[in-house]
Amino acid sequence: MLKEKTENQLNYNFMTFILAWSGFVILMSMYITIPLTSVFVTALNISTTEAVWIGSAFSLCYAICCLFYGPLSDKWGRKIFMVYGIGLLTIITFAIGFAENYHILLALRALQGIAAAAFIPISLVYTAELFPPQKRLTAIGFITSGFLIASVVSQVFGLIINASLGWQAIFISLGIIYLATAILVIFFLPKDQVQYPDESILRKYIQMKDLFKNPKLCIAFVITFMLLFSLVGMYTILGDYLASEKFGFTEQEILTVRALGIISMLMSMFAGKISGKYGVILSLRIALLVAALALFLMGVSSSAIILILCSLLFVGGIAFVVPVNISLVNIFAGAQRGSAVLFNAFILFLGASVGPMLAIKLMESGNYLLSFSIFSIVLFIGFLLSLFIKKTS
Repeated sequence: MLKEKTENQLNYNFMTFILAWSGFVILMSMYITIPLTSVFVTALNISTTEAVWIGSAFSLCYAICCLFYGPLSDKWGRKIFMVYGIGLLTIITFAIGFAENYHILLALRALQGIAAAAFIPISLVYTAELFPPQKRLTAIGFITSGFLIASVVSQVFGLIINASLGWQAIFISLGIIYLATAILVIFFLPKDQVQYPDESILRKYIQMKDLFKNPKLCIAFVITFMLLFSLVGMYTILGDYLASEKFGFTEQEILTVRALGIISMLMSMFAGKISGKYGVILSLRIALLVAALALFLMGVSSSAIILILCSLLFVGGIAFVVPVNISLVNIFAGAQRGSAVLFNAFILFLGASVGPMLAIKLMESGNYLLSFSIFSIVLFIGFLLSLFIKKTS
């Protein structure tokens, strides 16, 4: 009955828009603090490392919770968790707008991550279950594009609001956006059919260990970790590098450079067509190699123009790899697709929490070539690992 309704009555284009928009605005909360490190240091009288934790607290809690919500949503349904996630996120985000104490802010950011994890990864499983095969890949492509574009738009949004109204207004604005988004999710996304109402939740968690028996899947997971690890790490370094004596960019100019990254993020929308023409594995390898080389060139370049162009090339490579790697996880996982997608989300955002912490440590040396080179080497290792993945259809 649900299948019949899905095929004949559901507006897939509007559903895709809601899911892509929701993923986009929810993940803005993850990246919004990247350019605000110095703002938090001044406003809250804290160290740089403590300021970085305001971002990492979100992504770390988000990553961990990705593992737990999947089996729970198997038992009680996908939409109920998505509604719970966006509803709780709305309340917490408004509360952050009134936080003035560092430890309260840190706790609320952790709660934000817990709430956000109830929506983003489950929305991918929801899409895979509710959309017919011919529409599924396009929908997932747009949804993941929203995830990636958020990493750039959020930084620009945060800097603009902070410059005019202060950092607390950023979260109040996001709270309003989340409230509107919650209304869309509640009233316009159809309720899914509960997949496994009688299956043991504990058994689902235990079965996750079987994912590691698949070598190709393990390689895909390692590559997944590297993606946001290097992306968030690069953006953490980039603003400081551009503002250094070597280039002397103003805040407005740095804002423009960050905004240009949106163009490169659109590469994720073409990943399906390009990989379909040249092969998924070959496309993955080339994109990883290009991203690694672009990062290295960012470190050695003495020209601001070349630095910016290389940053765009790097972002485009990462944007291309994300949906391609998600498709590989789906292929390699087989019957364990649901658990694999959720574990993949855990790994992806674990990388997003570790990346900026490493970047801050590397920046303390003042050696930007070293900073970019280490992230480049990590991606190059990902390229080497991809050589061990055999071609697949």
